[in-house]
Parts: sequence; structure tokens; C-alpha cells
Amino acid sequence: MSKLSFAAIVVVAFSGVASAQSSDPRGACKADYDKFCAGIAPGGGIVACLNGKRDQLSATCKAALDSRKKK
Repeated sequence: MSKLSFAAIVVVAFSGVASAQSSDPRGACKADYDKFCAGIAPGGGIVACLNGKRDQLSATCKAALDSRKKK
């Protein structure tokens, strides 16, 4: 998957998230996405995949997902 495709997926999946680095899922969850959810296509449940692997995610990705829930 190209970087542009990944960016498009994340923008759609995480719309409305603050752009601060610690709460920006585009940066905070990229490594976790690549490791656990790379096979998930746009509209295929990227957020659900990440939440399903929550116990294995980095602290920054967890914080970004939590930030997204608060909005």
C-alpha cells in the first residue's frame, strides 16, 4: 500500500481528530496499522481492527484512539 493510500485511509477513518502529534492517529498509529491491520481496505474497519488489537498497540496510538472517542 502506498503512503498516499494509507494517508487517505487514515484521514477518512480518523476524521475530526485534533492535529496535535500526540493525538494525531496518522502519525501515532501508522506503525501499529502496518503491523496489525495492513490488510484492511478503506471502509473495511481500520478503527475496529486497531481497537481489536488494543492490548498490543503503542501508548501513543491508544491515546489517539481515546482522543477520537472523546470528540
